[in-house]
Amino acid sequence: TKAAWAHEKTKQTISWAMCWVLLFLLLARAQEPPALQQTGGLCRTTYCGRGRECVVRQQTGQVECVCQEKCHSSFVPVCGSDGHFYENHCEVYRTACVQKRRIYVVHSKDCFFKVDTCSMAEYNKLKGMLLNMQHEGVAEGTPANAMNQRKVLVNTMFKYMDMNHDGRISSEELAQVIIYILLECTMQDLLRYDDYNNDGILNLQEFYTAFQVVQLSLPEEERVSITTVTVGLSTVLSCTIQGTLRPPIIWKRNGIVLNFLDLEDINDFGDDGSLYITKVITIHMGNYSCHAYGYEEMSQTHVLQVNVPPVILVYPETQAQEPGVAASLHCHADGIPNPKLTWLKNGLDLQPYSSKQLSLIANGSELHINSVRYEDTGAYTCIAKNEVGVDEDISSLFIEDSARKTLANILWREEGLSVGNMFYIFSDEGITILQPGNCEIRRHIKQSERIMATYEEMCPKSEGVTPQHCVWGSAVSVRNKYVYVSQPFQKRLLVIDTQAQKVVQAVETDPVPVRLFYDKSHDQVWVLSWGDIQKTHPTLQVIVQASVGELHRTIRTQFQRVEDFYIPPTNLIITHVRFGFVFLKVEPAVHKIDLETFHCIKTISLKNYSCVPVRMAYTHLSGYYFIQCQGKNHSSPSPQLLIDSVTDAVIGPNNGVTGSPFVSPDGRYVVTPDNQSKKLKVQTISFQGELQLKHELNISAPISDLVFQPSFTESNQYVAVASSALGSDLLISDLSTGRSELLRNLKEPLSSSHWPWGDVNRVVVSSGLFGQYLVTPAAQSLFVLDGRQSSLHCEVSDIKRGNTVVWVGEV
Repeated sequence: TKAAWAHEKTKQTISWAMCWVLLFLLLARAQEPPALQQTGGLCRTTYCGRGRECVVRQQTGQVECVCQEKCHSSFVPVCGSDGHFYENHCEVYRTACVQKRRIYVVHSKDCFFKVDTCSMAEYNKLKGMLLNMQHEGVAEGTPANAMNQRKVLVNTMFKYMDMNHDGRISSEELAQVIIYILLECTMQDLLRYDDYNNDGILNLQEFYTAFQVVQLSLPEEERVSITTVTVGLSTVLSCTIQGTLRPPIIWKRNGIVLNFLDLEDINDFGDDGSLYITKVITIHMGNYSCHAYGYEEMSQTHVLQVNVPPVILVYPETQAQEPGVAASLHCHADGIPNPKLTWLKNGLDLQPYSSKQLSLIANGSELHINSVRYEDTGAYTCIAKNEVGVDEDISSLFIEDSARKTLANILWREEGLSVGNMFYIFSDEGITILQPGNCEIRRHIKQSERIMATYEEMCPKSEGVTPQHCVWGSAVSVRNKYVYVSQPFQKRLLVIDTQAQKVVQAVETDPVPVRLFYDKSHDQVWVLSWGDIQKTHPTLQVIVQASVGELHRTIRTQFQRVEDFYIPPTNLIITHVRFGFVFLKVEPAVHKIDLETFHCIKTISLKNYSCVPVRMAYTHLSGYYFIQCQGKNHSSPSPQLLIDSVTDAVIGPNNGVTGSPFVSPDGRYVVTPDNQSKKLKVQTISFQGELQLKHELNISAPISDLVFQPSFTESNQYVAVASSALGSDLLISDLSTGRSELLRNLKEPLSSSHWPWGDVNRVVVSSGLFGQYLVTPAAQSLFVLDGRQSSLHCEVSDIKRGNTVVWVGEV
């Protein structure tokens, strides 16, 4: 038929076509250069790899691998890693050889219909399922550490896939791994995503990277790093934890994570994981730790020590003495490390060790001249020096007989002694101004004396009350120009001019003002008033520009229900304080306030510790706040809490210490009387910011008040002087050695019922940085103590309820 004839014709045509093709190939083979003709014998033992074939060059007879000219015609479509589709595997590798780049198969046949469906999310699912499959077969006893466990799983999986045990996983080995999971990705995608060096295989390190096996290292000698920086400069703490796939670095201070806090001075975390601290100050000293996120067991500790150049103060600046008397020149210097003191006279070195006339006391902090002569007149320079700086100041000494008084003599003797360096004692009878050296009462301001501005009586007589007497609360010295003192029942403060030694103004306050504090940084007097004797409406007020000679008035702050407040004191190193704290009634929190604006800027909760704050203290070394707590159960005291002023975070209890904290002026000692355990606990703060318990002292009775006095035998050391709330003894303890003694028989203090304005029914007041005298009142008299001799100096009688005392001095 016609159809059959056509079919036969087609078969003949195809046969002739195949013959022509065969003839063409034979002719082409005959015309091929002899150098490229294959030689089966020599190439039989040579393996050239996929996409290549073996030839023998006729000229040299050497075997050579070249790119395949063509592949066998089989249609098994695959996808190459370059994104192109190929008829079969051979075409993939031939193209890779010709183009001289690495191309591998990433999918099987179905990839022809699925374009880039193996996303990163799908790939991560594949790896997660592979890990889970391995996890099912892990024997018991796998390391508890999560990363070690993952490493074990990945090692097991690598050994399984490395079928020829050559330490490498090839594409062929991956192709033999059969998984029954419906995902868009295949085992070949391990090569696509994680073959970082593009060599067509996966080694163990690449396998670790694929399955996020993090390997970190920290040399043993670098586990603790010490950094020393001078105050005011910036520093960088570098975390030296290294490793592949190292997670982000986490920094902590006192257990508080710093990375997520918006800190003013720790405000930049670099890509290298370093911690940047700008304008370092003493609160920054202490320990910082760094670790990779999720790997806290490998941690590096950075100890930051902050050095401070010396700051010096001499006393007196000028003095005049008559021949034959003793004279002392005092020098005090703070700095980190402790400064060394030396003296010059008129610019020349002094040699006190070879002179019977001169002697240095307490490591040079006092220059003593036994019997002055005319040739001792001069300018004495005290020089303080440590590793990071030097400071100096001059104390002038004039030797004049009494008939030839110089201007310096007159100023020092008449003005200095009559106005400065006095105790102001407020008692029932009025105000007593006492010069402690010779126990001389310089002036007595009686109850009926008139106020200069208003001509009112200083202590008005209450109706039906006889005899007339004064009731005082709290008093502060304001730059030695004024003394502010509160009169709770008169709802006012009195302002006393220390030059005229007269009451010059009465400042009205909210009812029952009981506590005053002078903020030297801002020249402000803070006033806590109760509202009434039951403390039902307590408020907080401020008098600004307190040292300016004008009429003063109070400004009421926003705080209501105020239980108490705390403002850190200044010293030679810390001359400015920015923040204070307010406690509210029965509230487990402290409110941080800006001392310039009086606004609350942060509330620090103490609820987790069931702590209602009662009292605070502060050290600028490492920036610790110490909080005395009143717990829910009033019968058992709560431990002190520590707050880090860098982070404003509660660190936790202060090593089980309970009681009211007192911090020495240099910030190096924390003394806590624990009246329940009858212990006086002394803690030290090192220049590395470490808080440690130094020693404990036994106390026989509850402590009412405690004050610090500089040591007269060793520079940069302090003595603690504590009064008893019930007995007549006074405790004196050297904080550096722990040696203590009692001054006995100082008469009984005021009873608590006669002092309703607080817990301190017997105050102890020192006479400043260079003063050797202290005063403490009894119920009916006042005692002056000699701190240098640790002895009673004198008793001033007829001072009743003189429990409000303030020192007005030049230093």
